[in-house]
Amino acid sequence: MAQIDHLGIAVKSLESARTIYEKLGLTVSPVEIVEHERVRLVMVPVGESRLELLEATSEDSAIAKFIAKRGEGLHHVCLRVPDLAAIVDRMKKHGVRLVSDEIRTGAGGHKYIFLHPSTTGGVLMELVQEKT
Repeated sequence: MAQIDHLGIAVKSLESARTIYEKLGLTVSPVEIVEHERVRLVMVPVGESRLELLEATSEDSAIAKFIAKRGEGLHHVCLRVPDLAAIVDRMKKHGVRLVSDEIRTGAGGHKYIFLHPSTTGGVLMELVQEKT
């Protein structure tokens, strides 16, 4: 069964953005860099889910392009699934458009893939499987 893993939020500055969560008394993780996505990020646990604050490390990253077009804000919804490869195969069989056909490794060593917003009602959706 899928659960919400996190909500990805595009920000111009991690240092500025994290302060509101710290003022709320929430714990903010140390900064992690995902080189192939060209982002720096922190995770903010909230109940059984998390907020992922994403800052671009390059002007050609997806986050920089998102902010240039739409400004800071909600970037994606991430669902945690038990068997990512099986779900990806099912999505492909049903003609669901993926951002990339490749399952990648991201923050915290989690395997992930993105579903294209054109097939998810306009919302960029990430699917992630916890590191085993």
